[in-house]
Amino acid sequence: QLQLVESGGGLVHSGGSLTLSCRVSRTGADVRTIGWFRQAPGKEREAVSCITFEDGQTYYADSVKGRFSISRDSAQNTAYLQMNNLKLEDTAVYYCTVGNVPSPGYTCYAGGKHWGEGTLVTVSA
Repeated sequence: QLQLVESGGGLVHSGGSLTLSCRVSRTGADVRTIGWFRQAPGKEREAVSCITFEDGQTYYADSVKGRFSISRDSAQNTAYLQMNNLKLEDTAVYYCTVGNVPSPGYTCYAGGKHWGEGTLVTVSA
C-alpha cells in the first residue's frame, strides 16, 4: 500500500558529495516524518537524519552534523539527504524510513513504520 523509492547511492572518494532521495507513494496519517538510517558492515543500524513533512523540523546524528543536510518537498512527497565531505566511516547501506509521529527526534530514535529497500553508499580513500 505504501512504497518508498530510494535513489542516489554510489561510489565517491573521501571528501566528495552525494545526494540521496526518497519518494513516498502516498500521504496519510502514517506519513508524518521521513528520514534515513544506515547500517555499516558488522555494525548496528544507526539513525542519520529525519525531518517532519509539515513544518520541516530536523534531527541530525552527531556524526553527520555540519556535513549532511536533509530537506523535503512536501508537494512531491520526497525527501533529500545532501551528504558533503564524506568520510570512510559513512560507508553503509542507507535505508529511508517513514513514521506516523510528527517528531524527527522520535523517528530517528525508534525508526519509522515503513522502510525502503536501501541504497549503498561507498566512500573510498
